[in-house]
Amino acid sequence: MKCRFCDNELNDIFLSLGSSPLSNSYLTREQLLKMEPYYPLKVYVCNKCFLVQLEEFESPQHIFNDYAYFSSYSDTWLKHAKDYAAKMIKLFNINNQSTVIEIASNDGYLLQYFIQRGIPVLGIEPAANVAKVAKEKGIPTETVFFGLHAAKELVKKGKYADLIVGNNVLAHVPNLNDFIKGLKFLLKPKGIITLEFPHLMRLIEGIQFDTIYHEHFSYFSLLTLEKVFDKYGLTVFDVEELSTHGGSLRIYVRHQDDNTRTITERIYDLKDRETKFGLMDINFYTSFGEKVNAVKLDMLNFLIKVKKEGKSIVGYGAPAKGNTLINYCGIKTDFLDYTVDKNPHKQGRYLPGSHIPIESPEKIKKTKPDYVFILPWNLKDEIMEQMNFVRDWNCKFVIPIPMLKVI
Repeated sequence: MKCRFCDNELNDIFLSLGSSPLSNSYLTREQLLKMEPYYPLKVYVCNKCFLVQLEEFESPQHIFNDYAYFSSYSDTWLKHAKDYAAKMIKLFNINNQSTVIEIASNDGYLLQYFIQRGIPVLGIEPAANVAKVAKEKGIPTETVFFGLHAAKELVKKGKYADLIVGNNVLAHVPNLNDFIKGLKFLLKPKGIITLEFPHLMRLIEGIQFDTIYHEHFSYFSLLTLEKVFDKYGLTVFDVEELSTHGGSLRIYVRHQDDNTRTITERIYDLKDRETKFGLMDINFYTSFGEKVNAVKLDMLNFLIKVKKEGKSIVGYGAPAKGNTLINYCGIKTDFLDYTVDKNPHKQGRYLPGSHIPIESPEKIKKTKPDYVFILPWNLKDEIMEQMNFVRDWNCKFVIPIPMLKVI
């Protein structure tokens, strides 16, 4: 296997999580009777560019053919999107003469806030079922996988971007070089790209191994991404550290020959901290597996203890990250009776691998469990506030990452 950025041969393993099905391949009752494909979940790190990455087992076309993730079901994420739109409009003078293009625009969760200000937008969303929802909201959306070819087709139609947005899409891109070429081609000479993605340093620091799954092909540090953009004539000129998804980065990118925006001190500061943390040392990466195994053992010890006491545990949420955690730890209905999710597209289905049923949140009121195991732990505050009624029967919340906590 070769590095998807620099083509270097990959020999160093960052983490091995066994084998599991695709994290977003939620099952119907009929599919429970059929063979379920499993793939190795082994993560490599390149000893040349330090890109952390998975091997590609399934094409994006297969993974995102019928996608079950809809961004608008999280109030926290909607607020994040609304705040982002307001900030970009003010910071870069985005107005009704501008064009905002979002890559992986999902159900229009973000672009709606630009439309409300009268700003022209275009969504690029490969999952047809999700794009359909966006179009029904009145958000112009192209159903296509983004890369250089797609960018050229858009430009033929007169679509150039003043602002390109990519929230939690970069990790989903198997052909990283083609994707970056597409961004450059689509961007106006004075345009801006912003990309948000989980920060590799926070993943390691918080032992967030559950953010690793087959749909995420790569895991990024600023140090590595700077090299990627530099190769294609783009400059990362600013960075923000965000709390989303357990710790993310938002990078700001421009053409290299656009000298109107200088590189900020935040770039130099974060690169220095990443280097001191160990992200340029290949030996640093190899110890991560021991920490992950310790989290697994603590989690299983807790679940076994609770079940021996005759207590009941249910899950909250059916996120992709939850499926990595559940399958790696071997958690099935012997531990979690069921899980619930606000997304009706997931309700009535079953988690891949574990076959834990997904119900409506209303079921928790009926069964009154002793513990609610929060799978999307990055949204724990929103979920605990939303589900505060479980305190009426002394139910407790379980937060699995970075170390198991019962609240």
